[in-house]
Amino acid sequence: MDYTIKQVSERLGLPVSTLRYYDKEGLMPLLERTDYGTRQYSETDICWLELVCCLKNNGMPLNEIKDFMGLCLEGASTCEQRKIMLEKHKEHVLQQIDSLTRSLDMINYKLDHYDEIGIFHIDAPVHS
Repeated sequence: MDYTIKQVSERLGLPVSTLRYYDKEGLMPLLERTDYGTRQYSETDICWLELVCCLKNNGMPLNEIKDFMGLCLEGASTCEQRKIMLEKHKEHVLQQIDSLTRSLDMINYKLDHYDEIGIFHIDAPVHS
């Protein structure tokens, strides 16, 4: 079954403009079009888009995603390169998680001790 760009937009929660941009940037190399030039998305295309979104949403630049997707198209001979790319990206994601965990710990600490630490009023007038 093929899907329209609107259906894919709704399914993935991505604006149509983003889907067009990803196609224009070469992130959807297997995407087919009708005789009239209308994009036709397959389940495989949607899986590719989900991977693109996963990588992008946690910090992989689009040019690296494009390189990764290109390697995917080359087949089994690029498995090791792809694995190295994903391992490097995984380290980046783990660093993000660590940073967010430390931030969350600080927020939780402040919330747990809210009554003790009081409210900081930076914009409150100072009385002499």
